[in-house]
Amino acid sequence: MSETVESLVAFCRENDRVCPLPPLWNELWEMLPNRSQVGAGWQPPLPFILAAWRDTPAMLKMLRLAEHIQWAGQHGVLELVGKFLRELREEDWFHIGE
Repeated sequence: MSETVESLVAFCRENDRVCPLPPLWNELWEMLPNRSQVGAGWQPPLPFILAAWRDTPAMLKMLRLAEHIQWAGQHGVLELVGKFLRELREEDWFHIGE
């Protein structure tokens, strides 16, 4: 079965998952091709790590991860990103309520 954006986002939300923990989320973001700085920001946007980690609600983290998965799908690396995310251990994820 080939990966789809929808199936990967659904997987990432199972078991109350929100997003990978910061070092792993940054690793995922670095896998995304064609990243570029646009003004003071980035395309795709940076993961919510470092100072943004504590101040960002879980729902916004989930949406940002979905945005990264969408970017992967649009730029031909969905299989690579899917493999990375599906191989993470459960303790490598931030969960709702943590």
